[in-house]
Amino acid sequence: MRRPTRTAAVGMAAVTTAATAAALLPAALGATASGATPSAVPACSVAYSVTSQWDSGFQGSVVITNNAAPTSGWKLGFDFTGGQKVTQGWNGTWSQSGTAVTVDSMSYNGTIATGGSVSAGFLANWSGTNPAPTAFTLNGTTCDVDGTTPPTTPPTTPPTTPPTTPPTTPPTTPPTTPPGGDTAPPELHVSGNQLQDATGKNVVLHGVNRSGTEFMCAQGRGIFDGPVDDAAIDAIKSWHVTAVRVPLNEDCWEGLSYVPAADGGANYIAAITDWVHRLAAHGITPIVELHWTHGTYTGNSAGCSDVNATCQKPMPDAQYAAPFWTGVANAFKDDTSVVFDLFNEPYPDRATSTTEQAWTCWRDGGTCPGIGYQVAGMQTLVDAVRGTGARNVILLGGLAYSNDLTGWLAHKPTDPAGNLAAAVHVYNFNSCASASCWDSQLAPVAAQVPLVAGEMGENTCSHGFIDQFMSWLDAHKLSYLGWTWNNWDCSSGPSLITAYDGTPTAYGIGLRDHLAALG
Repeated sequence: MRRPTRTAAVGMAAVTTAATAAALLPAALGATASGATPSAVPACSVAYSVTSQWDSGFQGSVVITNNAAPTSGWKLGFDFTGGQKVTQGWNGTWSQSGTAVTVDSMSYNGTIATGGSVSAGFLANWSGTNPAPTAFTLNGTTCDVDGTTPPTTPPTTPPTTPPTTPPTTPPTTPPTTPPGGDTAPPELHVSGNQLQDATGKNVVLHGVNRSGTEFMCAQGRGIFDGPVDDAAIDAIKSWHVTAVRVPLNEDCWEGLSYVPAADGGANYIAAITDWVHRLAAHGITPIVELHWTHGTYTGNSAGCSDVNATCQKPMPDAQYAAPFWTGVANAFKDDTSVVFDLFNEPYPDRATSTTEQAWTCWRDGGTCPGIGYQVAGMQTLVDAVRGTGARNVILLGGLAYSNDLTGWLAHKPTDPAGNLAAAVHVYNFNSCASASCWDSQLAPVAAQVPLVAGEMGENTCSHGFIDQFMSWLDAHKLSYLGWTWNNWDCSSGPSLITAYDGTPTAYGIGLRDHLAALG
């Protein structure tokens, strides 16, 4: 969606970051506060928490604070003594042998400065009891004890500081049932013109976009525009939603200098990976997409003159887009329920003189007429994703802000995994906004590859247009997502809700009631 830059100061990510930092501060500074010598500061400390729990599983996180020399890579170790078993993790490579759990750093978060912290999260199964780990090691060093070399035999008297023991009750009472009756989202692949799960069953996705993560960080206003906790996801699910599209900002992921440190780099990556895996933990298919990118463009239909990722550019840039997708693919390649949408709304057709030039630019990139920066074409981005070993389904939007798919099949990139799908965006103000156009331009593509309407909406604050489009999509058994699950004024753009509890706008009523009717 082409949307104006918002100036209202709304954001929630800093709350979580600040709370975590506050919780860790006493542990990191406790020795100094009590008058002990600096050598008594632990070499490292780990904050372990269960963020949600249900009958047979739970979601947890660890926050590692390094008080020793900076690391260039790290390995965390601890034991699950209650028979818990890690099933997946993020912000690290998780493995388990018996009771022993290890987490190895990723390429993007191996460095922990002195006094710095890094977080990682996981999903696990449990039964009977779910005791918290009581001891952690970082690169072989025991954490949460003073930084001196431990004795080879235990002391004859107990230490003055009581040993760390699991709390008698968790910090917050976990739900007794999975939030919303969750089940794992399907592991997706492409078969012919269908999305299918691991059993070969056809999958049709119905969902919403959740805007904010593409612009808040670049504006220095946090990471999320509105809540992203379990209650917020439950509200989304109450509309019978099975997919959520997560727009991303290239500069924030890469941690460019103009992005506040709290909102970019490792902090942004940690927040996004936690959000994506939280969606998956609730049984929702996450679609991560590159929305705002780097590069100066001042030509036809320019959204801004800024070199930074502060608006929609006509094509992704060669400098950062491929490294961005390498990082994203590495973060999610072990979970094929996550879908990759390579670029939000290409519009090289506004810069070039012919449609063929635009489609060639779209696929091949390089020096494109009318675009002043080097472009990363779709083939380059597909190669970047597949170079990591990721086999996740990839969505590719066409020209004219993803509304034109007429050259998609003829310029389809090569994918060794065979998991490419087309994406289309349809609004009432687009060129292709009628059943006759959908029949002539979209149906031929949908006959050969899976087609997902990654965005749809109307600027009338009503739902007559999307009602018509959803009926057409249903008749062709195609997936679609409404723009957008944000509590903005629907008279200024297609906003589905007036509150994050799921209260719909007059426009949102159309999507909510339609999905409810589908069951």
